[in-house]
Amino acid sequence: MQRILSTQLATHVGRTVTIAGWIHRRRLLKSVAFLIVRDAEGLSQVVVTEPATRALLEELTEESVVQVEATVSANAQAPGGVELTGPAIRVLSAVRVPLPFELHRPALSASLPTQLAHAGLALRHPVRRQALKVAAAATTGFRAALTEQRFVEIQTPKIVGSSTESGANVFRLDYFGRPAYLAQSPQFYKQLMVGVFERVFEAGPVFRAEPSDTVRHLAQYTSLDAEMGFVTDHRDVMAALTRTLSVMMATVAESAGTAVPKVLAEIPAVHFTEALRIVGAPADEPDLAPAHERALGEWALREHDSEFLYVTGYPMRKRPFYTHPDPALPAYSNGFDLLFRGLEIVTGGQRLHRYEDYVAALQRAGEPLEPYEGYLDGFRYGMPPHGGWAIGLERLVARLLGAANVREVTAFPRDLNRLTP
Repeated sequence: MQRILSTQLATHVGRTVTIAGWIHRRRLLKSVAFLIVRDAEGLSQVVVTEPATRALLEELTEESVVQVEATVSANAQAPGGVELTGPAIRVLSAVRVPLPFELHRPALSASLPTQLAHAGLALRHPVRRQALKVAAAATTGFRAALTEQRFVEIQTPKIVGSSTESGANVFRLDYFGRPAYLAQSPQFYKQLMVGVFERVFEAGPVFRAEPSDTVRHLAQYTSLDAEMGFVTDHRDVMAALTRTLSVMMATVAESAGTAVPKVLAEIPAVHFTEALRIVGAPADEPDLAPAHERALGEWALREHDSEFLYVTGYPMRKRPFYTHPDPALPAYSNGFDLLFRGLEIVTGGQRLHRYEDYVAALQRAGEPLEPYEGYLDGFRYGMPPHGGWAIGLERLVARLLGAANVREVTAFPRDLNRLTP
């Protein structure tokens, strides 16, 4: 189909062109009718005065797909300063059922469950569509930032023979008569690939069978993972992540036209023990609650003018077995979380890199070695000190756009209750 997009119309004034898209809205006035056509780039206004064409338009409904051949005319009041006149309309796909909600209004009035049940339609709304555009731009920036830093993109299996995170819930499946699981993360594989490329990254789905029905949890989400070798400790990892976030935010601003927070050259960091003191929590608290994270976000903005905050040194008992302890304080880890506007969006840190340390860590955790043999084998043959991180894409985008629920920025969310569409 030889067509142009709505954003190209201004360069074709006086010419006859073909556009195509969805009927976004019809305005049927007494002497004239206006057809607003939506395509991938925006809206086009079509002026209808010819009786037969108007009669056709009156029979059509919103979201029907049409092709329009017309003349481009200048009109400062029209979208983009141009409109289409003298149109010939061809129906490509007519909608013959009532829409469950209207898309031409600035906000979707339907409840979130209704939107999710009709995702194929709801995602066409500019607000829902913009969230997906932001996610795409963030992922593009992630890839660009890591390529710039000499990382190599990899793809890892999503069907695995053992759970990645010791003790976490997993989705079990039948793999040709043998038990297997959906991967909770690419953790094991990206660590092994440090022995190949030194620096690797992946953008892909991960699966968590956690029975959490909250605004921040999904059973399947997109994880932006990276792992890097030859680090001194977790601070090298944090520096690489900070640079990555800076590029991601710049890419979102440029490609998606969305306001983004500034990323300081050095994001403020507090040790876990200090974080507990700041929020007034007991010194023996093993983890940060959501209320603690929110309080820390407010503190970072107030004290450092930063919407990002690193919390380092989480207790080893709350970190996976492969986490490297702090040599000076073995009860605490060389691990970190990154909070954005009071919500944890990144978990990372330094990993163990010696085979004997892994054996000892698994024994302390009461885990058998056999399920991890394929993973542990890579550490028999020499692995450098390394570390990495995982960004939860949906959480990042939701926080960036001020969405109250991660499902608002996810195309087809999977959670405790939803498996369709």
